[in-house]
Amino acid sequence: MSEELSKSDLDALVALRRDLHAHPETGFQEKRTAAVLAGLLRGRGIEVHAGIGGTGLVGIIEGEKGPGPSIGLRADMDALPIEEASDFPWRSTVPGCFHGCGHDGHMAMLMAAAWLLRQKPDFAGRVVLIFQPAEEGLGGARAMLADGLFERFPCDEVYALHNAPDRPFGTVALRSGPVSASADFFDIAIRGKGGHAAFPYRAVDSGLVAVTLAQALHTIVGQNVDPNEAAVVAVTAVNAGSTYNVIPDTATVSGTIRTFSPVVRREIAAHVETLAKGMAAAYGAEADVAIRDVFSTLVNRPVQAAALADAARAVVGDANVDTDAAPVTTSEDFADMLMAVPGAYCFLGQGTGAALHNPHYAFNDDILPTGAALLARIARDRLRTQGSGRT
Repeated sequence: MSEELSKSDLDALVALRRDLHAHPETGFQEKRTAAVLAGLLRGRGIEVHAGIGGTGLVGIIEGEKGPGPSIGLRADMDALPIEEASDFPWRSTVPGCFHGCGHDGHMAMLMAAAWLLRQKPDFAGRVVLIFQPAEEGLGGARAMLADGLFERFPCDEVYALHNAPDRPFGTVALRSGPVSASADFFDIAIRGKGGHAAFPYRAVDSGLVAVTLAQALHTIVGQNVDPNEAAVVAVTAVNAGSTYNVIPDTATVSGTIRTFSPVVRREIAAHVETLAKGMAAAYGAEADVAIRDVFSTLVNRPVQAAALADAARAVVGDANVDTDAAPVTTSEDFADMLMAVPGAYCFLGQGTGAALHNPHYAFNDDILPTGAALLARIARDRLRTQGSGRT
């Protein structure tokens, strides 16, 4: 591995990751997290800009060889609002909140990459360290972009990675083109006519509409989407009523739509609305449909995906790099940064274990130096290549 951390830095890296894990904060609440990160960056002589997009941070490392391009490296900061099920000494100290997606590890990797780059800034140009809040569906990337992220800190390219507990340890997976799906969240509000459960013929049962609609929504992909296109419609919540002898006046059905094609995305949204309104009307009820654009499709640019693959080969070896990984229907708001600046994103295998977003998920600290080396390597490679005038 070309980028090596000292023993003391390795120990500090693990300690940082575990401290962040023990003190998780959800989206746009990452105040302690940001303060810890900012303090460590400043302690290494790295310029820090705080409060970008709310609680985001940007660090700047200038190369010692003068002006040149700017390469962005991004890590997400927020935790999930779920209870941790592990019994590690560093388990979450915050009830109902824990780093169940490994963002604590991503922050630690980017911090260590910053240490490596600051220690040996043998490049022309600058590295822009982007610590992004609120990745888990709250629009943190969009908030940073709206706050002028790339106007204030221009980047020629931007890169990120995500730990993968479903891939072998030390492997890297990526592809050119679509990597992760767009995601829309939908909420359908159904209005019926409540009444006594003994007299259903005097009421319009919104709960019955909700249950029937939930089943029908799951037919959209099979009946209305070209089988050559990948798409998901999932109902994740149905709420109606509160007791045994009352037919509820209202009910709600909520869920998500995931696609890789903007055309399919629009078509599915239209089908959701048509089906909801039509089914409600068939029962004598009404339905209001709200669909929110939460994540864009993440698309790797060909040149940058190839460069990231080359950097990965230098760090983990050619046999451990998969450049034809299948797209995934999970979503990632780094997609919005890639819509603004060319770049690429990859998955770093940490060995198989409990899935992301699972109460038993556990980040593997042994993968930290690999992730740090990969981030540092892609920055050095691209600054060297761009600085020499070759693209």
